Amino acid sequence: MAKVLEVVPNFSEGRDLAKVRGLVDTVSAEGVEVLDWSADPDHHRSVITYIGEPARVEAAAVAAARFAIEHIDLRSHEGVHPRIGALDVLPFVPLADARMEDAVASAHRVGRRIGELGIPVLYYGMASTSPGRGLSELRRGGFEGLRDGFPAGLLPDEPPGARLPHPSAGVTCVGARNVLLAWNVFVAGVDVADARAIAARIRERGGGFRGLRALGIHLPRQDRVQISMNLEDPSRTSPIEVFEAIEREVIARGGSVVETEVIGMVPDTLVYPAAVNRLLLPDLGPSRVLSRRVAQHVLERMSGRTEIPDSAE
Repeated sequence: MAKVLEVVPNFSEGRDLAKVRGLVDTVSAEGVEVLDWSADPDHHRSVITYIGEPARVEAAAVAAARFAIEHIDLRSHEGVHPRIGALDVLPFVPLADARMEDAVASAHRVGRRIGELGIPVLYYGMASTSPGRGLSELRRGGFEGLRDGFPAGLLPDEPPGARLPHPSAGVTCVGARNVLLAWNVFVAGVDVADARAIAARIRERGGGFRGLRALGIHLPRQDRVQISMNLEDPSRTSPIEVFEAIEREVIARGGSVVETEVIGMVPDTLVYPAAVNRLLLPDLGPSRVLSRRVAQHVLERMSGRTEIPDSAE
């Protein structure tokens, strides 16, 4: 069995599709397989999902960091999603025969390389010194809150001695974690204050679902309201139970749930037809199912095939 890591970099660019495609091309050029990419102009954020052997995914991550430094300037960036870096979040996820320690080792090697580029790095998840450090505590206050320096207790892990963020590219959060579900539930008939109240009730920090991070957001360009979420372990906390809790809260406020959007690849917990129908998911197709694409990737590597299929994007 081959060691495969998934990497899901999040970039603070969701409006200039030429730049986003440049990022996709930069990542692909390192011999990894790009499974999915998306860009959102309201969040002003793009997400790329790719897989490969550790050395290749590390090279792709460093190349993407260089691209972000050269092409993304946070001093003129605004969007509804929290962010502190041009390459904002860079998680490594063990798949196939890889273990969490492989993901942590890759995260640390890449973190050091990004630090050498002049970008301060904060480790999170299983890559942090005390495993489990969360993103919300690192990004509180955003890029603007770090311009005068890092608050007490939040000095960068890389490079040694760094005291200020990069003036235009900010800070990168590099982590190691298991497969999660990044998803947005769109609601109608309620306002953003209702969405924020619902998010506060259902997220773990508010006493809600274990491993759930949630924000209520208004998308001004689309004039839509969504509850934007990360579910850290969809095999332990049921996405359907989360969805139904949101639906109850929305209906109680006189609104309705209209659609669910998955960012990146789809965990097996959402593959079953009942889940797709209940969550109001669009037709995702087999190319979006993570386990299927990983199995295909491993078989192609074992047979010596290295080219990236046309369906990768």
